[in-house]
Amino acid sequence: MNNLNILFYAAAATTAIAGIIHVVLGIPSNNQNMQILFVVGGVVQIFWVVPMIRKWGNVWYGVGLGGTLVFIAIWVITRIPDNFITGRGGRISDNGILTEVFQIAFVALIIAILVMGSKITEKK
Repeated sequence: MNNLNILFYAAAATTAIAGIIHVVLGIPSNNQNMQILFVVGGVVQIFWVVPMIRKWGNVWYGVGLGGTLVFIAIWVITRIPDNFITGRGGRISDNGILTEVFQIAFVALIIAILVMGSKITEKK
């Protein structure tokens, strides 16, 4: 198995784990908007395993990268006091940090895939 394949499988694993955490955190939520965001976003992240394993291409990787960056940005913004989304700073929980670690790992892996993929294309 080459290094690029390992990156694809690692990216699939990190987005799946982040998605599972989002679904698990979203289902028991009392806030319906938060529940929808977490469950739908989590299901999309779990789905994103398919484009990563099947190597659907740069457009799919870019969309996954963008969506994950939006999720990270929402988390960061909602931790800031008096933010424009919730109006107050949210707490920083262990589950939140764990989710962000997997999402940041996914972002790093996608960037590595895009860079390594472009180098392989240049060599051909």
